[in-house]
Amino acid sequence: MTLKKYKLNYYLNVNTNKPLIVFFHGFMGNINEFDEAIKFLAEDFSYLILDLPGHGKTEVLRGDEYYKMEPIAQAIVNLLDELKINKCHLIGYSMGGRLALYLTLNFPERFIKVVLESASPGLATGAERLERVRRDAQIARKISRSIIQTDFAAFLSNWYNQGIFGYIKNHPEYDCMIESRLQNNPQELEKSLRFMGTGCQPSLWEKLRDNKIHILLLAGEYDEKFIYINTEMAKICEFAQLRIIRNAGHNIHFENTLAFVENIKRFLFAAS
Repeated sequence: MTLKKYKLNYYLNVNTNKPLIVFFHGFMGNINEFDEAIKFLAEDFSYLILDLPGHGKTEVLRGDEYYKMEPIAQAIVNLLDELKINKCHLIGYSMGGRLALYLTLNFPERFIKVVLESASPGLATGAERLERVRRDAQIARKISRSIIQTDFAAFLSNWYNQGIFGYIKNHPEYDCMIESRLQNNPQELEKSLRFMGTGCQPSLWEKLRDNKIHILLLAGEYDEKFIYINTEMAKICEFAQLRIIRNAGHNIHFENTLAFVENIKRFLFAAS
């Protein structure tokens, strides 16, 4: 669907009279990010999946500023309007979780319950944001130099050596995940990181204090960084609850799909 500044690649599956979940993938993911989890959720829910700008087959039709969080969030709201989706549940992973939280706090009337997997409200101070922008710019330059697929594959291998990902390389489907990541365009990913990285987004810590929507925070037991961040989020947000998922690092829905689905069902079906 073409919406002003974007040509969005999406898929909507309507399960009659079932509540709808919108899924947002993480950095370097795509529309198929949650396929395994959706297999276990499709009987009870309708769902909307899409390629976020900079990823998959979605196209940004105007300038680089449209890779930023604010216009992307507005495009998502416009898509929901076009599809006549007034209210829905929202699930976002990592980068997609940051986008999901931004939408939750700025368009609260559109969402029922929200699940944030390995996500954050951004960085609290200007100094932290500047340092993160500098680091992300270095990573973005490495991505942009991935002219051939073997270069991009080497970048991905190094990326998943980060401690937050725990033992993801031992997963039997790791090679399939890498193959999916390789479908992205490195030059588009570079723009996504430069304009929608954690350092570029507005800090949501203060707005999180005023949130009234029920949020489930998920962090993997091997992801100490995001356990800490989400613990702090739960402390300041009355309507947030944290669950630590065993046998998983940053990418919970991939590493422990059944626990991920179980927690989502319990949370979304629970009385508010």
